[in-house]
Amino acid sequence: MQNLRTYGKPPFSVAAIHGGPGAGGEMAPMAKELAGDYGVLEPIQTAITLEGQVQELRQILETHAQPPVTLIGFSWGAWLSLIVATRYPVLIKKLVLAGCGPLEEKHVPLLQKTRLNRLDAGEKNEFEKILKALNNPAAKNKNLLLNRLGQLASKSDNYDALPDQTNEKDRIRPRGDIFQNVWEAAAKLRKSGKLLELAGQVQCPVVAIHGAYDPHPAEGVEKPLSAVLKNFRFVVLEKCGHTPWLERQAHEKFYQVLKTELT
Repeated sequence: MQNLRTYGKPPFSVAAIHGGPGAGGEMAPMAKELAGDYGVLEPIQTAITLEGQVQELRQILETHAQPPVTLIGFSWGAWLSLIVATRYPVLIKKLVLAGCGPLEEKHVPLLQKTRLNRLDAGEKNEFEKILKALNNPAAKNKNLLLNRLGQLASKSDNYDALPDQTNEKDRIRPRGDIFQNVWEAAAKLRKSGKLLELAGQVQCPVVAIHGAYDPHPAEGVEKPLSAVLKNFRFVVLEKCGHTPWLERQAHEKFYQVLKTELT
């Protein structure tokens, strides 16, 4: 599988780090929007371990970008961006975290409760069954399960979503094996407190842009990062869910904030 797409012209000073793990493609519309002003990389995470994804992103940035680079990390990609910025600070100029997941385990129950409360009874049951199956090494059809999980999460996570802007050629086939392996390691990092410890070592400026309707609790991002980072700013977008650039009532404000941070 191709692990990099590019937009605009060199030098590539911005990289859009997609969510998942094991999914992706949703950042293509954003990358295209920015490509008129910036050279943008869209790394596609193909490694099946967390460390593998860290090294894959490092290699892409060293080979194709003009460091230091601004990383726009979405959802899981926000965590990956924090880890890479900690490990390889010379490569990173700034982090923009969009729809970042909570960095402490204590905020996870609220995330789960909010998501499930936005689904009907049948969808709740299906959502929980899929999560269990994806974390079961013996489960089959994980790619299809991850795709369906994304559909359910889209319903629970979005406030007023625009029609799907992703071209068929931009879609990435979900990889259940990546989700299982990488998410297991990432969840352990959060539960142990190591994720926030790593985040606290980031040296570059960090800006988090978060939808007020995002089921990922804003306080699970703002409070922990405010406590450990010296150069941190938190921006809340009203009438906005998990994916700001795909929100009908918030995408213009999102791009306004984002482009200000990129200048």
